[in-house]
Amino acid sequence: MGLFSRRRIEEPEEEVAEEAAATGPGPFDVADVPELGGRIDLGALRIPPRPGMQVRVELDRATRKPVSLTLTDGASALQLQAYAAPRSSSLWDEIRPELARSVTDRSGTCDEVPGVFGRELLARMPVTTQGGTGLRAVRFVGIDGPRWMIRGAFSGKAALDTEAAAPLEEVLRDVVVVRGPHARPPREVLVLTLPGTTPAPEEAPSDDPLGILRRGPEITEIR
Repeated sequence: MGLFSRRRIEEPEEEVAEEAAATGPGPFDVADVPELGGRIDLGALRIPPRPGMQVRVELDRATRKPVSLTLTDGASALQLQAYAAPRSSSLWDEIRPELARSVTDRSGTCDEVPGVFGRELLARMPVTTQGGTGLRAVRFVGIDGPRWMIRGAFSGKAALDTEAAAPLEEVLRDVVVVRGPHARPPREVLVLTLPGTTPAPEEAPSDDPLGILRRGPEITEIR
């Protein structure tokens, strides 16, 4: 992963968003849940805090802009990233085979399986540790919304243990997505911001907007 830089921003852990859309569990579009409630406003994503859960916003090393965030609950983690999506088709159905090929191209294995959020990918990727080499499990999920998609990557115990994954799944179902009104090409990463900051001006889309298995971000920690 390389070296990280960290900065902590204090947030009240006890505040939990209780809003729920009439249509059932989320993630929600901001049009369905417009009030922030107790959620942490990170620009494109509004995250419900939970006691003991840490939120880390990951910065791209080159641009130093927030590109994704990771929620950590004990020995489990969930990385989230949001994208603009087509109005009339599933972006997750489109990128799932690409993501599977990316894993296998890196000498990993990937199986498509049914899951609580629909079709999921269970990947096992080679890693090097002090004890030698091994495989790290990562469970990829995708949820399509109105012109947006969230991609989640469960790792640690949550990748394989359904009981360990349950708290982070609950958080994901309570996330609110703020896509914005502007026209955006499909796969463009939706902008994240840090609490109390102003969003940076929008730039041309990256040539790797999905950031498949992107490594090496710097990290800003929110508690």
